[in-house]
Amino acid sequence: MNEGLFVARLVLGGMMAAHGAQKLFGWFGGGGNQKTTAGMARQRFTPAWFWTWVAAIGEFGGGLLLALGLFSPLGGFGVLGAMLVAIVASHLHKGFWNRNGGVEFPLMIAVPALALTLIGPRAISLDNLFRIALPEPISWVVLAIGTLLTVGAALQSRTLATPAASESVGAV
Repeated sequence: MNEGLFVARLVLGGMMAAHGAQKLFGWFGGGGNQKTTAGMARQRFTPAWFWTWVAAIGEFGGGLLLALGLFSPLGGFGVLGAMLVAIVASHLHKGFWNRNGGVEFPLMIAVPALALTLIGPRAISLDNLFRIALPEPISWVVLAIGTLLTVGAALQSRTLATPAASESVGAV
């Protein structure tokens, strides 16, 4: 069982870290911070530069922590938060199936990320190696509330944006 959870953490976390690196650094064919910020502005996230960093850190940092099994459950919540925002902002209006750009694919990332926050890193992890254990269940509850508040704030920023404000933020 530990080996299976390690593989799940490694693949999901590694994939998300690489996806976040596209946003942060422009690696793996990504647009980097500037193009990601422009995309966030087009989606009316205000301020776009701030929400770009939040998304990129949730994906890159969360993915890295998840893959390493370090400071669990922080990494899983970083990935989950980024995917919840993506689902609502970019995919929900397109239906369920991925072929239409729907929620299928980001949901297939969000659910295992959530599950891994509940399961924990187990034996094959840096948390286990260095005997790191965030206090349970309080750390899980605090991180869950913090994630939901952050997701809510990100989505709320879109309703506060005016078209002119979104365009000027993207020009930065």
